[in-house]
This record gives sequence, C-alpha cells and structure tokens, in this order.
Amino acid sequence: MEKRGLGRGLGALIPEKGSREDSALLKAGKGQIITNIPVEKVKANKFQPRGGFDKQALDDLAASIKEKGFIQPVIVRPQQDEYELIAGERRFMAAKMLKLSEVPAIVKDVSDIDSLELSIIENVQREDLNPIDQAKAFKRLLDEFSMTQEAISATIGKDRATIANILRLLRLPEKIQAFVSRGTISMGHAKAILGLDKESEQLRLCTRVIKNDLSVRDTERYAKKFSGGTKTKKIDKDPNLRAIEEELSYALGTKVKILKGKKGGKIEIEFYSDKDLEKVITRLKSKS
Repeated sequence: MEKRGLGRGLGALIPEKGSREDSALLKAGKGQIITNIPVEKVKANKFQPRGGFDKQALDDLAASIKEKGFIQPVIVRPQQDEYELIAGERRFMAAKMLKLSEVPAIVKDVSDIDSLELSIIENVQREDLNPIDQAKAFKRLLDEFSMTQEAISATIGKDRATIANILRLLRLPEKIQAFVSRGTISMGHAKAILGLDKESEQLRLCTRVIKNDLSVRDTERYAKKFSGGTKTKKIDKDPNLRAIEEELSYALGTKVKILKGKKGGKIEIEFYSDKDLEKVITRLKSKS
C-alpha cells in the first residue's frame, strides 16, 4: 500500500489564518454547518498527543466560556451513534466542567489516519504544548507516517533545526524528560545537559541545575566542565565544510555534522527512530 504524504488534503481542512490557539482547526468552509451536539455523545480523541492539561488554564477557559460562550466550535467525526473529537479537547473538557449539555461542533467524516494527523498538528502548533509532548508527537509522525524532518517542518511551520533539537530531547533519561515536561527546567537547560554523554553525568547536572537554580549559560559551563573538554570540535568556520554538511543533510534527509579533531575527524548522522535509521541506510545504499 502506497504511503501518502501528511499534507494531502490538509489545505481543505486547516485554515490559513486564525488565532494561535486555533491555528490548526479544520475549516468550516462555505455551507459547512455548525451544530450543537450532546456532550454525552462526544468521546475523547485516542490520538491526543498531549500528556496532560494545566488545571489553571482549564479553569480560566471554563470561566471565559461561561461568560462569553464558545468563540470556536470543536471539531468531531461521527463514530457509529457517537462522535470522536478531532480538535478542541480543551474546550470540550471546559464544557464538561461547566456541566453543559451541548457543545457547538463541526462534524467532519475523516479516516483514522487523517484524525491522527490533524490531532498531532493541532496540538504541536499550540505554543503551550511542552517540548517533550512535541518531541513525542514528532516521533509519531516519523514512525507512523515515515515522514522526513523536512516534511514535518513544512507541515508544522517550524524550521528543521527546531524539529531536530526538540527530537533530541527524547535521548534524555525519563527522569529529566519529566522535569522538562513540568517546566522545572527549560529546553535550554535540557540542550546543555544533552552535551554530556553519560546518563549519570546528565542526572548529576540536572540535579545541580534544580538545586542551585542555575541559568542556561551556567549549565552550559558545567556541562563543559563535566565532559572534561575532550569532545572533538566542529569546524564551522570553513565554508566548504559547511556546504558539504548541508549537501549531505539534504541528501540523507537528516542532520549531518562534520567534526574534526587534532588527528582526523568523524561524520555524525542523526536519527530519532528505527524507521528513521532505515530511511538513512536506504538512501546511503541508493547512492553507493
């Protein structure tokens, strides 16, 4: 079965403009009907990539809906005699908190695969989705849809370097990922901690960051101290090497680094899942 690209048909479903919160909501379009459906008939989206919701933010949203009503409808798809959410889970949860009997909705008849795609896109485009949930959502796009990072970048609207940096967070120990999810440490801290190779050193530095409330810059200094300054240095001032890196990255569909030490160097090819690795190997073989 041929694998289709994520972007197929999204232009008819996702609006070009809108609030940041609803930037990935489906278009109603001309003649599209917004109808009230029973809250009890709506079930949660099984593809929801968000690990959790902020209680205070939900309380604030519920208060806004109580005072002003719904500014945007939720988006659902029919499931036998019920409906499954595609977008707008926070609004739906707020409606349940307010004990509303109905919620305004646009009903779209889409497949499982479209529902998954749209749910991921709708969530990662929200600014308050934490970096770890974003990374897990990106990994699902890589694994379940065989997408390249370039394709994710074009679909999500984030540059490729940002996509790569967010995916790298999944290399951290789960304990540190939990701190990033909760906002105990920032993504900047996490990136500095990733500069260490050993998990024990990463956990040690993370503990110091939290205990001493270190800045990102101080964390970077400690990371260099812990590593002992033994890492090879990347030659990034030579425009020829930079051009080669870019050419290799484009050819392999992933980030490539050329690093040089005193007596040689190495080429690093990044991958973030088994399928991602398979795609890199396939591309290397095809060019041999």
